Amino acid sequence: MKYARRLVAGTLTAGALALSLSGCGNSVDPIERLGRKAGQSGSPSASPSARTSAAPSAQAGTPGDEAYRKWGLTAPLQYAPKPAQKPQLPKAAGPGKPVVVDRIPVAPNDKVVFLTFDDGAEKDPEFLKMAADLKLPISMFLTDNVASSDYGYFEKLRDNGSNSTINNHTLTHPNMRTLAFAAQKKEICGQQERLEKRFGKRPVLFRPPFGNYNDDTLKAASECGINTVVLWRASMQINDFQYAEGSALKPGDIVLAHFRGPSELKGATEIHMVTRMLQHIQEQGYKVGRLEDYL
Repeated sequence: MKYARRLVAGTLTAGALALSLSGCGNSVDPIERLGRKAGQSGSPSASPSARTSAAPSAQAGTPGDEAYRKWGLTAPLQYAPKPAQKPQLPKAAGPGKPVVVDRIPVAPNDKVVFLTFDDGAEKDPEFLKMAADLKLPISMFLTDNVASSDYGYFEKLRDNGSNSTINNHTLTHPNMRTLAFAAQKKEICGQQERLEKRFGKRPVLFRPPFGNYNDDTLKAASECGINTVVLWRASMQINDFQYAEGSALKPGDIVLAHFRGPSELKGATEIHMVTRMLQHIQEQGYKVGRLEDYL
């Protein structure tokens, strides 16, 4: 519990980079800051040549079992099976408030991490192919004012056979801590309604933009039907991870990535970024799990 309290406190004080989500053409930093401990970059020994070779070369007709080669991996991606029993999550902050989680409390030797993608600003058709080929279980947290221009794209990601899911990331991506309760509730409930109308299901998972929230956020989320607020412990930039603590993944880490394109990734593509992310996961000996199977 002491760890959980330290984690929430660190998240509440996390600094936020200004992500201009009112238009996809603006150049923005691809990753929202994790906080004071987030300056550590993953895989510091990665050479420029390794980064260059990380960009995958898609080859038509690759057999399904060899899909990993098509997308720049040297070995098949390993997936964690659904656990027989869900882990015991931290208790909610109080009555009428959802659970806040940024790492799933798995056993120390259970090397599993979880992929989450935010906002929906980029809609790269090649990523649709990659996610389908690799059957990536992605928990998507969508922001209406950038994702709604093509919700069909995210429907395809959801329905590609990987059991990916669509969740709430507000209507307009504000810093929730700057808003009054009523405005926060409008942001969350409004997106709940739009996602339910478009996809036929009201989400139960919510991620506050920039990881910033307060008691009003939790109360509003609960009143909108949210049972879990999902944060993160590692985030993917263009080539490397940033970690909330230390310099490596830890069992149960929730990984943050974004739907981002070359204008935000300094010329790199979303495919390049995701390939590097999966390579780092493999290099550290981790499997990929489906977040919802553990919540």
